[in-house]
Amino acid sequence: MSKIDLTSFEWRELVFQGKNKEYGAYTLRGDSDRRHNRAMLIITIVTVVGFSIPKLVDFIKSKQPVKEEFGPTTMVNLKPAEVKDANIKKVESVEPPPPIKNSVKFTAPEIKDDKDVTDEDALKSQEEINNAKGIVSIATVVGGDDVNGKDIADLKEVVTQVVEEKIWDVIEQMPQFPGGESELLGYIGKNLKYPVIAQENGIQGRVIVRFVVSKTGDVDKVEVVRSLDPACDREAMRVVRSLPRWIPGKQNGVNVNVYYTLPITFRLE
Repeated sequence: MSKIDLTSFEWRELVFQGKNKEYGAYTLRGDSDRRHNRAMLIITIVTVVGFSIPKLVDFIKSKQPVKEEFGPTTMVNLKPAEVKDANIKKVESVEPPPPIKNSVKFTAPEIKDDKDVTDEDALKSQEEINNAKGIVSIATVVGGDDVNGKDIADLKEVVTQVVEEKIWDVIEQMPQFPGGESELLGYIGKNLKYPVIAQENGIQGRVIVRFVVSKTGDVDKVEVVRSLDPACDREAMRVVRSLPRWIPGKQNGVNVNVYYTLPITFRLE
């Protein structure tokens, strides 16, 4: 079968053979080629112009001279900034401490057990005072200027404020006795001595003791929070004070001071 050109005159004649050719469809089909060609030409022109306008505008702008809105920049030598010292505190020089005279500590007479008296606090004899090169004062001092020096008692006392560290009640990791709770109870049972006077009076029960396990593991600030008997209270506190060093408690991975409550039971057999 040969190919037929649908836009040819022969095809139009074949389609309208035996039909009224005065009808508008015959005329429209005859002019369809011109209409199609005209439409394609218009579309091509519009497309070319549309793509060319931006490039044409950029080309025109590039040919126009650029006006300088600002003049040339001139470097100006500015004065150095003035620093005001109104809020700057001047550090005053601190004078060195004055020379101190040699002195021998005066110890007021006080009755104590020999085991509680140190060599520093021992009462000086009259012979020791007479043979001493320094003066009698509030402390024993080895000074360097007995002529122009000052007595340590005449110097102003420097007061240092000591800020106590926080003592926790509950923390992430509570302190532990070495070996655990069983070892703690065993230590107390082994070292606790039932006061004779409490036994004779038939006193038995529980003493609750609270103390602080410091961040170094030492036992400190022992106190009775629930009393049973004065003799039993003293014995319970004595045993707690004798406890060996604990494993300190920790908060956020840091050793801290923690309160610990411990019940101690006195029971007659």
